[in-house]
Amino acid sequence: MTKLLAPALLAASLLAAPALAQDTIRFAVTDIDGLEALQREMGPFKDAFEAASGLKVEFFPVSGRTVAVEAMAADQVDFVLTGPAEYVVFNARLDAQPVVTFKRPDYYSTVVVLDDSPIRTPEDLKGQKISFGEIGSTSQHLGPVDLLAKAGLGYAVDYEPVFLNRNVAIEALVAGEIAGIGVNRTHIESFAKKFPDVKLRVLLKGEQLPDDILLASAKVAPEVVETVRKTFAEQGEALLAAVTSVEENAKYVGGSFDAGVTDADYDVVRKMYQNIGITEFTQFIGQ
Repeated sequence: MTKLLAPALLAASLLAAPALAQDTIRFAVTDIDGLEALQREMGPFKDAFEAASGLKVEFFPVSGRTVAVEAMAADQVDFVLTGPAEYVVFNARLDAQPVVTFKRPDYYSTVVVLDDSPIRTPEDLKGQKISFGEIGSTSQHLGPVDLLAKAGLGYAVDYEPVFLNRNVAIEALVAGEIAGIGVNRTHIESFAKKFPDVKLRVLLKGEQLPDDILLASAKVAPEVVETVRKTFAEQGEALLAAVTSVEENAKYVGGSFDAGVTDADYDVVRKMYQNIGITEFTQFIGQ
C-alpha cells in the first residue's frame, strides 16, 4: 500500500511546486509620489498586467528615486519603473537588470534661447548662465549638457550651470538673467501654452534619448523576470492601452515596449554622467 501511494504523493508534490514560486511582484515608480497617486496612475496597468501574466502586482509607494533604491536594497521591492539616469545608479549599486523599456515618442533634449536673442551659435553661450531642470534628470540636465559638450562647451567651465524651476527659468530668460535653458521637447510645448508671448528658438537639439525602463532586482527569480518580459512582448498593445488610459501617462501615447533592451543600451547615459565629472555611478546627483 505504501509503495502504491508513494508515486501518487510524488506526483502531487510536483504539481503543487509552482505554487511555491513567487506569484506576487512588488512594484514601484520613482516619479509617482505616494500610494494614492500610484493607484490612480498605474491602476489600469496593474489590472491589465495581472490578467495577462497571471502574477499579482503589489504597489510599493516611494517618494523618489533614493527611497526606491533603498527599498530595493532592503528587498522591499522587486520591480521599479524609472528613468534612464536612475537606471544607471540602480545597476551600479544593486546589479538591477533591465527588463523592458517604456518607449516615449520624440523623447529628446534641447537647449533653447529667446527667439530674438543675439546668441546664434553654442559658442555664444560661453561665459553665460544656462539653466537646467531637475538636477540629475536625463532629459533636463544630462542630455542638454551632452549637447553642449558635443558643441565644445565644458560643464561649469565655459558656462555657469544653474537649476531653476522651469517657469522661473523662463522669467529669468526674459529678464536677461540667464542665456539659455536645457529642457526636453514636451517642456517646449508647455512653455508655449503658459507663456504664449515668449518666443523661443531651439539652439541645440539632441537625438532620441534612452527610454524609461522597468528594472528588476537581482534577487528576483529569473523565471519571474522572464514571465514579466514575455508578458510585455506578447501583450504590449493591451498593456500600453491600459497605461495611456490615464492622462498623467500621456508621455507614452504612441509609444511601445522593448523587451529586447540590454544594459549596454544605457552606456550613452554613463557618458553623459562623465560630462559632468562623474565616473562612479553609485549615487544620484545632488544627493
